[in-house]
Amino acid sequence: MPAKRSAMRKITEVLRLKFEARLSHERIAAATGLSKGAVSNYVQRAVQRGLGWPLPPELDEVALERLLFPQMVKLEQYTHADYAYVHQELKRKGVTLQLLWEEYQAAHGERAYQYSQFCWHYRRFQGGLARSMRQTHRAGEKLFIDYSGDTVPVINAVTGEILQAQIFVASMGASKYTYAEATWTQQLPDWIASHVRMFERLGCVPQILTPDCLKSAIKKACRYEPEENSTYGDMARHFGCVIIAARPRSPKDKAVVENHVLVVQRWILARLRNRQFFSLPELNAAIAALLVKLNHRPFKKLPGSRAEAFESIDRPAMKGLPERRYEYAEWRKAKVGIDYHVEADHHYYSVPHSLVGQYVHVRMTASSIECLLKGRRIAAHLRSYQRGAHTTLPEHMPESHRRQAQWTPGRLLAWGEKIGPGTRAVVQWQFDHRPHPEQGYRTCLGLLNLAKTYGEQRLEAASRRALTIGSPTRKRIEAILEAKLDQHPDLFPGADTAAPTAARTHENVRGAQYFRATTQTATPSTPEGDDETCSSNPPSMH
Repeated sequence: MPAKRSAMRKITEVLRLKFEARLSHERIAAATGLSKGAVSNYVQRAVQRGLGWPLPPELDEVALERLLFPQMVKLEQYTHADYAYVHQELKRKGVTLQLLWEEYQAAHGERAYQYSQFCWHYRRFQGGLARSMRQTHRAGEKLFIDYSGDTVPVINAVTGEILQAQIFVASMGASKYTYAEATWTQQLPDWIASHVRMFERLGCVPQILTPDCLKSAIKKACRYEPEENSTYGDMARHFGCVIIAARPRSPKDKAVVENHVLVVQRWILARLRNRQFFSLPELNAAIAALLVKLNHRPFKKLPGSRAEAFESIDRPAMKGLPERRYEYAEWRKAKVGIDYHVEADHHYYSVPHSLVGQYVHVRMTASSIECLLKGRRIAAHLRSYQRGAHTTLPEHMPESHRRQAQWTPGRLLAWGEKIGPGTRAVVQWQFDHRPHPEQGYRTCLGLLNLAKTYGEQRLEAASRRALTIGSPTRKRIEAILEAKLDQHPDLFPGADTAAPTAARTHENVRGAQYFRATTQTATPSTPEGDDETCSSNPPSMH
C-alpha cells in the first residue's frame, strides 16, 4: 500500500537507523512508532533500489517517494472529477454514476480513472458531507414540511396581549431551498393556507409532500398505512401532489426539514429575538427578508446556493400551478335523514330521496356544498349560512312530494278560476280561514281530486251551493256531490245571486211565520222538557 507523503520523514528516519545506527527492525519499529512489518518493507525497497546511508543530496522526499513507490507516479497522472458537481447532478431525474463517469472519461481520456476508482473517490467525497446531504433526493420530487418548536411573540397593539405565532417551515429535498412563514395556529385552515401561499411563492409544485404526523395532515398515524386528513388530501389532489407522511417517531424520514428547522431558528428567529412585532404581516415581512438571504447564502461544501440549486435542479422538474386557484374546503361525513336532507354547518341540503339512511361525504367551501357517495358527486348547492333552514332541489324529491311542493296560493287560485268563480271563491275561502296559507293546500288538492272524480262542471255547481249555505268546506262539497244536490238548481232559486238565507225556502224550512204562531199559542204551564216547545222556542232565539 503506497505510503503518504506525510510519512516520508519516518521512512527517512527508518533508513538512517538501519544503515547508520544498525539497529534491529524491532528497535526501529519501537523508535518510530511503525510496525515491524512496515520497517521491513521500507528497508527491503531501499535495498532493491541500491540505497544506503547517507542518502544522495539530490534525493529529496518527493524523489525518494517516487523511487521507493513508483506506483504513486502513475496515480498522479490521473485527473480527479469534480465530485461536488457529480453529487448535484445525481439529483437530476435519470442521471446515474455510470452516465457521469462516461462524461468524465470523455472529457479527460487516458487521465480519467476507471469506473471502480471513480465510484470509490466519489463515495469518499460523499462521506465527508453533512449528514442530511447523504440522502439521495431526486430533482423536484420531495418537499418536507414541519412546524418549528420555537414561537415568536406578537403584541396586540390595541389590548397589549401577547400571542405566540407558530412558524411553518418547508424545504425541498434536492436543492434544500427553504420556505418559512408565521401563522397563528397549527390548525387545519392555517396549515392549508400556508401550503397554498408557499406553492404560489415558488410558482411550481413538487411530486411528493412529506409532512410530520400532526393532526392537520394525518388523521390517523400509522407506520405502514397512515390515513391523511380529507381536506389535506383534497388540496394535494388539486395541485397534483402525493402525500407520503413520515413514519411516526422516525425523524430520519424528514431529516432535511429537521435540519432546516434548526437553520430557520438559528439564522432567522435568533436574529429577530430582540425585535417587537405588532401584527402577523409585520412578522412575515421580516421573515421573508431574512429568508431571501438564507436561500442565497453559498453552500460550504457544494457549489452555488439554495436558490441557484432550486432554479437549476428542482424547478425544471416540478409541475406548474393549476389554472384554477385552490378554494379551501372542509369535509364532513353525514347521514341522509328521512326527509332526504343532510346537515352541514347547521343548514340542511337535499340529496336524491333514494339515499335515505345512507352515509355521504359533504365537501364544504365558502360558496358551495357538494355531496359525494363513493367518490361520485350526487348533489351540489350554493352554500347558505341560515341556521336551521332547508335548501331543497325539486329533482331530489319523490314524485308525490314534488307535485305537492309545486302548488302555491297563486297557482291554486288560477286553477279555481279556470273551473269557475264559485270554485275560485271556495279556494280563496280555504286560505282566508286558516292561520297559514299552506294549511289550505291539502284541502285544495282534495277539491282537485273531486274535479277528477265528478267533473269540473259539477264541482263548480257544488261550490256555488256550498257558498250559498255558508259552508264551503271540502267535506260539505263532497257531500253535495255524493247526494247529487248540485244537479237540482230548482231547490235553490236565485242561488247564484241571492244571499245564503234567502235560498232556504223549501218545504223543510219552517220560516219566521211558524215561530210567531208558536209563540202566540204557547202557555207557561207547558211541561219542562217538551221536545217541540224546547226545540221550537229556545230562549236564545228571543
